[in-house]
Amino acid sequence: MRYDRKQLRWNGWGRNADTFELGEHESDVWDWLQETLGMDVFADRPACALADVVMPEPRLREAVVARLRDIVGDAGLKTDRYERVFHARGRSYPDLLALRSGAVDPAPDAVVYPKTEQEVVRLVALADECNFALIAFGGGSSVVGGVTSIAGPQQVGVVTLDTTRLDRVLSIDEESLTARVQAGAYGPDLEQELQQRGFTLGHYPQSFEFSTLGGWIAARGAGQQSNRYGKAEEWLVSANIATPQGLWTTEGFPASAAGPSIGHLIAGGEGALGIITEATVAIHRVPKETDYRGYLFREFAHAVTAAREIMQQGLPVAMVRVSDPDESMFLQRFSQLRKPPGRVKKVADDLLELTGWGEGRAMMLVGIEGEPDNVRAAHARVTTIVRRHRAFPLGQSAGKSWYKSRFSMPYLRDPLLDRGVAVDTLETSTHWSNVHSLHRRVIETIRDTLQTQAVSPQSRAIVMCHVSHCYRDGASLYFTFVFPQRCDDALAQWKAVKHAACEALVEGGGTISHHHGVGTDHAPWLRREKGEIGYRLLQAIKADIDPNRVLNPGKLLAD
Repeated sequence: MRYDRKQLRWNGWGRNADTFELGEHESDVWDWLQETLGMDVFADRPACALADVVMPEPRLREAVVARLRDIVGDAGLKTDRYERVFHARGRSYPDLLALRSGAVDPAPDAVVYPKTEQEVVRLVALADECNFALIAFGGGSSVVGGVTSIAGPQQVGVVTLDTTRLDRVLSIDEESLTARVQAGAYGPDLEQELQQRGFTLGHYPQSFEFSTLGGWIAARGAGQQSNRYGKAEEWLVSANIATPQGLWTTEGFPASAAGPSIGHLIAGGEGALGIITEATVAIHRVPKETDYRGYLFREFAHAVTAAREIMQQGLPVAMVRVSDPDESMFLQRFSQLRKPPGRVKKVADDLLELTGWGEGRAMMLVGIEGEPDNVRAAHARVTTIVRRHRAFPLGQSAGKSWYKSRFSMPYLRDPLLDRGVAVDTLETSTHWSNVHSLHRRVIETIRDTLQTQAVSPQSRAIVMCHVSHCYRDGASLYFTFVFPQRCDDALAQWKAVKHAACEALVEGGGTISHHHGVGTDHAPWLRREKGEIGYRLLQAIKADIDPNRVLNPGKLLAD
């Protein structure tokens, strides 16, 4: 297990010892943010202490706890306050509101750490027999309520099954380029072991440091370089899943016409159809060369068109990311305040603005990985495309800067919340022909709804977006919104925005989630996305494999 749980924040992001470094100009950053949000003064909203958390009393009978102990041993069974609180929630905005306020209800009655696949099978069977909810928990980084410790109305309690002691790379097939890996392997450990042998999975979500293989698969996740390495459903070859009906192994052929692929039920199943114990995944040889560069466009539309052409020409890029004007300006200003530019850089920026590269400009990042000749050839073709759309090249420094700090931004949320500043995200995907329409619709909806929920008439929100993943036929839009928190009812404020934004996504022709999953937060919209027949089919599969609904109740098929 990579982390002793007590090394990690139980009510925030990452290690206790790590923070988001704002540098020696920290006060300038906070002054700018306060002015931008229209806040006269920041609120003082520190998180409560662990000792002050109010928790429900455990409900499991001692006889059931004793049977859990028989399966995982004394070391594998936890019922202390820290473990129960840590496993009560994920890391969504509502999750953090609950954890920071100390109102942690529900919470698991017990947490189990199995060390073998057979122990997981026995735990699932016990949950089915004794009628308690069983929640699979890897890194706990879900931002959609995917690991909240909810029990069904007739269930006798909740047990969270922490997979992180199932963390070994079991085998590597160097000819077929596949690896068998246990589900609880954290991203850094998995990559370290693969790269020691010359391979990589290449899956780098922003949560990479604190999320696990099983969680990536369960949420149908996407890494930042998924254009080269694929989303979870693409690199998943097969999996072992513990269910109330026993252990289930999905097919793992390179290709098959023997009916629909059952594996697609596992990628995105969110632990509601079974608990992943191990998976065989497609791996790649470590690229010999990487090239990440930035480009500046006069308009967002030009950058989006260039991204589409890059994808539709089949260029072997690992990543194409486009920030809209609001995000481009926010990131530039944030960076300048943290580290003021030198004289030469400032003159260059002023010249850009004077020549029409000011308000409205959009930033693109392109990453290419692989054999040196292929990287150089792809870069040349990307350069041809972006020049046709009059992009200004920013060189490799912009790419290297992003690459270096790509996992650090989640650490900023905690100090923002300390000051009464909320930040949340949502993401979707849609066809290229609908990107601009959906972008405008969602941005306007979030802004308008936040205005109705504003703390004061002077309050303002920062609403921004970037194209995070690109495909031949469309792209993912990733929205971030920062706003003054309503201290009287922060959860109601968020619910109003979340509901309005999700309605805008669905009505505007986007998916309810591109890579965050469904959990509790998106479950109300799943039926509309799947259609009545598709939704009933999923319900029938759930009813057959988990008739007592003990596996992660309240998520995915929430009704």
